[in-house]
Amino acid sequence: MQKNLQVLDELQEIDLRLDGIAGDRDSLIAEMTVLDQQIAAARQDILAKEEELSSLDAEKQGFEETLAAESENIVRSEARLKEIKTQKEYLAVSKEITAARKMKGELEEQLLQKIGQLEELKAEVADQRGNLAQLEGNIAAQKAEVQGKVDALDHGLAEDRLARDQKAASLPAAVLKRYGTLRSNRRGLAVAEARDGSCLGCNMNIPPQLFNTLYRGTELITCPHCQRMLILKQQQG
Repeated sequence: MQKNLQVLDELQEIDLRLDGIAGDRDSLIAEMTVLDQQIAAARQDILAKEEELSSLDAEKQGFEETLAAESENIVRSEARLKEIKTQKEYLAVSKEITAARKMKGELEEQLLQKIGQLEELKAEVADQRGNLAQLEGNIAAQKAEVQGKVDALDHGLAEDRLARDQKAASLPAAVLKRYGTLRSNRRGLAVAEARDGSCLGCNMNIPPQLFNTLYRGTELITCPHCQRMLILKQQQG
């Protein structure tokens, strides 16, 4: 039994190390996910700007078409003036031409505003694309570094898992099952050291008779308070 207890302690050390490596690996994977999200967000911003650009361009084309139509109306109205016979009709057409010219001026001003907005937005999109290219390069380098750390952790995981399998295979099935249940129920700590009359897993006092049994090392003893399997490390060679 003493040998089994020693193996259990070694198994727990490996399991705790595996837990730590797995946690570190998860953190690194999460870090890469955040980096990917930064790229995705930058691309989404550019896409939104491009959609705004497309909308502005459509508005610009609409102003251009309306302006062209208004210009044609003015030309036709001015041609009609030469054919008008009455003063009343002449005044009416002249009024139409004046209103059309005013509308044309307003349209030209609005068109110039749209052109200015388009040019400004195009410059913003160009800057964002340049920033995105730089960001992608930086993040690619960061991800490569993080991936290297993940690969190193994976190598460590593989080695520790092999060692764990070897330790676990040397234990009786019932003991291994009990260890797994306790580890699950006690936040990864199934084995605790007994020292100076106390269980270091829960810091509660252990009855003296249990210590006597522990010293003999003939059976598996659990803490009466936290149920962890107890070991005396000072007795292990």
